[in-house]
Amino acid sequence: MDPILLELPMPIVTERLVMREPSVCEGAVVNQPVVELFNELHQWMPWANQLPSPEETEKFTRESVAKFTSRQDLTLRLWNHDQTRFIGCIGLHPQSWSPRVFEIGYWIRTSDAGKGLTTEAVIAVTDFAFKIIKADRLFIRCDENNVASARVAEKCGFLLEGILRHDSHDCFGGLRNTKLYARVE
Repeated sequence: MDPILLELPMPIVTERLVMREPSVCEGAVVNQPVVELFNELHQWMPWANQLPSPEETEKFTRESVAKFTSRQDLTLRLWNHDQTRFIGCIGLHPQSWSPRVFEIGYWIRTSDAGKGLTTEAVIAVTDFAFKIIKADRLFIRCDENNVASARVAEKCGFLLEGILRHDSHDCFGGLRNTKLYARVE
């Protein structure tokens, strides 16, 4: 089946979260927590090399809407239950549709960290990927020194398959080691 024809029932609702596809005009709302946690994002995420403006975040949001619709990338926005507070993002990033292999990436605003929300989101998205998308393999990569991200992967039942030594540049121009966690069903 062509991935563009895949029906993806939205939103995904958990005990404390509503996860849904991005919407046009959310850029300013998303930009605020990016600013709030930019130092942490910059430390771990190679894409966070400079603080984006609200307009740049809106451009990214609109690109995310188009990629979600075409199934090129499945970025979800994390909200509280009444969708008045944006909490973070989680993504299912297709590496292959045959076999169905996806990377899970996530970030959460600083003021909501340490409450188990990221773990809750990863568990729900993992379940969604295996049951709805019929994923064959899911994986999470994180910098070897990113203890919080590794802990989330482990709590969600992802197994450490290995450490890729000097596999990419870190955010400061050096080389980093990357932990690779995966789950299969």
